[in-house]
Amino acid sequence: MEDKIRVLIPEEDVNRKISEIAALISRDYAGKALHLICILKGGVFFTCELAKRLTVPVSLDFMSVSSYGSGTQSSGVVKIIKDLDEPLEGKDVLIVEDIIDSGRTLAYLMEILEKRGPKSIRLCTLLDKPERRVKKQVKVDYTCFGIPDEFVVGYGLDYDQKYRNLPYIGVVEQQ
Repeated sequence: MEDKIRVLIPEEDVNRKISEIAALISRDYAGKALHLICILKGGVFFTCELAKRLTVPVSLDFMSVSSYGSGTQSSGVVKIIKDLDEPLEGKDVLIVEDIIDSGRTLAYLMEILEKRGPKSIRLCTLLDKPERRVKKQVKVDYTCFGIPDEFVVGYGLDYDQKYRNLPYIGVVEQQ
């Protein structure tokens, strides 16, 4: 069965918006070093593109946290697959995520990371589905795009490990 992908956000718009968000983050962290935490796997494309455009000193670490199985719906159960390599104590931390919908994963993650003593901790996402938010306390500091409640792929987002490499944000329309 072949999936049809409808373009939701073209590559040019994604690139333009990442540059705008990077300029905003660079302004907000002027004179400071910023520690990015990339949430794997989906966040890697966005994190790399964002980091390239930041003008402040950047360090980078990776974390893998999942609440999805192989389907399109969050399981609601959050598990840490890969923890950070570096301590966070005293650092200005920016968590970089590909998409936030229910907020369960990020609420859990923020709670854990705040206990590790960062100087500050903020959240940046490529895509946000605010109408799906279950955990209302999740505050997104930097958002590239608010999107409707559709299952999206591309730019790191996948459907059963497919379509991460698309250079745009698309919607899977199963035939």
